[in-house]
Amino acid sequence: MRLTLLSALIAVSLSATAFASSDDVSKINGTASVDAGAHAGNVSTVNGSVRIGDKAVIEKASTVNGSVDLGDGATANTVKTVNGSLTLGERSQVSGEVENVNGRVKLENGAEVKGHLSNVNGDITMDHAHVGGGIETVNSSITVGEGSKVDGGILVKKPNMGWHSSDSRPPTIVIGPHAVVNGTMTFEREVKLYVSDSATVGKIEGATAQKFSGASP
Repeated sequence: MRLTLLSALIAVSLSATAFASSDDVSKINGTASVDAGAHAGNVSTVNGSVRIGDKAVIEKASTVNGSVDLGDGATANTVKTVNGSLTLGERSQVSGEVENVNGRVKLENGAEVKGHLSNVNGDITMDHAHVGGGIETVNSSITVGEGSKVDGGILVKKPNMGWHSSDSRPPTIVIGPHAVVNGTMTFEREVKLYVSDSATVGKIEGATAQKFSGASP
């Protein structure tokens, strides 16, 4: 989670028009989109959403103020936003990092992030999905849903003066039925941790897991 993410995204987006290659899609205001099955390079906007069609292949999707939607079966190297939701459709793949600051992150059935997934404010949910490089957050509640897998552990960081949230409640972390978390789950702040009796987890630091049976706590 980098404090420079916002400034970096703005700088990249503002300069994109001057340096864009022929297969880049760049806007300042409005939606940047790629049709289903199409190929593109960097797809970016500043004030608007990014829409990547089903089975499209791109290098990077990024925005500052807006959501990012990666369609079913689509492929990207990195996906980033600052203020907005982020959705990875069914069987979509991100080979690198997924980063958000303020907004929900949702991985639908079969979605995969091979790199690191980070968020500050906004729930993170996984449905039979996979994260290969660990999950990091400050204020997000996390649901590692049924059949999902996280390699590289989970880190919930202690809030500092650089990050603000109007919600002071402790995040809720749910490790669902038959889910797997490989690596340490580290909690630097108070959380409510629920682990299914059919889930597999590694070492837990900073919290005590409450076991549950059934679909949810």
